[in-house]
Amino acid sequence: MAEPHIKLFALSTCSHCRSVKRFLDEQGAEYEVVDVDLLDSAQRKAAIEQVRHYNERVSFPTTVIGDSVVIGNKRREIYEALTQAHNA
Repeated sequence: MAEPHIKLFALSTCSHCRSVKRFLDEQGAEYEVVDVDLLDSAQRKAAIEQVRHYNERVSFPTTVIGDSVVIGNKRREIYEALTQAHNA
């Protein structure tokens, strides 16, 4: 079974973002992190547009797990999305 694609849009200084990273690590999930504040201007603009596609408020963390989007540090919702994606 293929692993779901997981992408975390975060800010390097955000404690909630760090908490989501730790939680994904604890779950053994492989994921891509985009620390939006560390990108150069053009990359940052593109990343913000990607986030806006999933989360019109452009708030962080925004976690995309397969077809699910979890906005904020919501461990239960992240866990459920991981479980659902693995069972798909």
